[in-house]
Amino acid sequence: MPVSPSVSRVDGSGPEAVIFDFDGLLMDTESTSLRSWQFEWRQWDLELDATAFFVNHGGDITEDRYAQLATAVGDRFDRSLSHDRRVCYRDNLHESLDLAEGIRAWLEQAAESGRRLAVASSSPRDWLIRHLGRAEVLDQFEVLAGGDEVGGHKPAPDVYELALRRLGLPPTSAVAVEDTAHGVDAAHAAGLACIAIPNPFVRPEAVEHAELVLPSAAEVSLERALVGARA
Repeated sequence: MPVSPSVSRVDGSGPEAVIFDFDGLLMDTESTSLRSWQFEWRQWDLELDATAFFVNHGGDITEDRYAQLATAVGDRFDRSLSHDRRVCYRDNLHESLDLAEGIRAWLEQAAESGRRLAVASSSPRDWLIRHLGRAEVLDQFEVLAGGDEVGGHKPAPDVYELALRRLGLPPTSAVAVEDTAHGVDAAHAAGLACIAIPNPFVRPEAVEHAELVLPSAAEVSLERALVGARA
């Protein structure tokens, strides 16, 4: 589906809704994920190749990562022990994890301007609820669409299409915010204009096909970003 050049609210002042990705965008759970896997590899006296960790994927590849570790460890690998230990370490990291820089201000600005908010993520819905609740912003999002609710993961448009259906809006009435190339591709495939804020493991040139690329949400106000995405 082509991206519409016309994105507007009912009152003509811009998009009615903003649909955010979650991991690496609203919160830097990409860094905590990497750190948890590095920790777990070291428990087996091994070093994870971090350069190949963030491949351009969509959906949950946790089992692929355990399979890679199991191959490296050999017969002594204990999947249950490894998982429990890694998740405990990761969850401890998450206790101090807040929203990404500038995001809380964007959410406040969206509320002030009457814009509706949604999340469209490849992660499961309960993951979104847990983290947004801990950050005390869950009630600011009218719609959550998780990867466990759709058949195809990003770069397929399924999760964005689900978010749009739940909002009851056409893609011309919303703008997506993403942090990866496959996320931008998913938004475009759903007919959405997209703002890209690449996470620390994504090169800015990888998301240059977005309508607007920013180093962080703190760079400009939400309103200016939305104007830039429609330019």
